[in-house]
Amino acid sequence: MSLIGSEVLPFTASAFKAGEDFFEVTEENLKGQWSIVCFYPADFSFVCPTELEDLQKQYATLKDLGVEVFSVSTDTHFVHKAWHEHSTAVGSIEYTMIGDPSQTISRNFDVLNEASGLADRGTFLIDPDGVIQTVEINADGIGRDASTLINKVKAAQYVRQNPGEVCPAKWEEGSETLKPSLDIVGKI
Repeated sequence: MSLIGSEVLPFTASAFKAGEDFFEVTEENLKGQWSIVCFYPADFSFVCPTELEDLQKQYATLKDLGVEVFSVSTDTHFVHKAWHEHSTAVGSIEYTMIGDPSQTISRNFDVLNEASGLADRGTFLIDPDGVIQTVEINADGIGRDASTLINKVKAAQYVRQNPGEVCPAKWEEGSETLKPSLDIVGKI
């Protein structure tokens, strides 16, 4: 079953963010603004720090678009803090790192690899109502490119603000959209 169009399920977890004390996060933190939730297998690993650092490089642009970012692994918030303090790549991260040792969030988003107990590489864009708008899941050895999130966010925001219009492939802000109708069936 696809998670597209479904509301984020309830959860409660502990989180770490640089410069703050540990704090609690629930599904309510993903509502009221656009949110990106980025799942990754494990702290102190290989591909994961490159992805999280790449996501940090897009963080200011995402914030300017009204998007908050949350990373999640099945490690604890304590491990997130230790990794942040010992890794050059992860040490640059300013967004919230959620611990999911109970695996509840990973199960809610259907990214838990039951055999390993780790999360798959999943990226979710959630609208201000807490509804999932995009899903990307990669195999463990395939890192993600966070720059691709910018146009996805802009397209999702455009479609939300302009009911009845859709964004074609490779749509960029300011370019033409489509208005689905019988008049254009078979003519594209």
